[in-house]
Amino acid sequence: MTHTRPGTAPSAPVPGWRALSAVFLLAMGGIHLYLVFNGTGGVLGDLFVLNAIGGLVLAVAILAARGRLVPVATVLGLLFLGGSWLALVLALTVGLFGIRSSLDYDLAPTTLVVETIGTVVLAVTTVLVLRRRSG
Repeated sequence: MTHTRPGTAPSAPVPGWRALSAVFLLAMGGIHLYLVFNGTGGVLGDLFVLNAIGGLVLAVAILAARGRLVPVATVLGLLFLGGSWLALVLALTVGLFGIRSSLDYDLAPTTLVVETIGTVVLAVTTVLVLRRRSG
């Protein structure tokens, strides 16, 4: 619970949440880059490289953004990580663009955990940022 004196703005723990969000974006991108360097090639490998670049760019944006760009960065980070999670879930269940995966695939369980927790962390961060902006 955050206590404030009358006439002062509440100090939500947003910087810590932003940093944690950046960590999960970097972890997700790092996993995908690792998979590329360890045998994932073709179109899927290209998509994994784009995922790693996107994760890095959004992690930096979430940490560096100021003012009106903070909500934009957190929402984009949430959509990106949530989209990556959804793509993995679809690939594990019904297939995605002809690609089927399984939990036996290298780092699939780890990726599922990182992306699930990361999506929740980014959702919390986004809510805190948006609440702070409207408060």
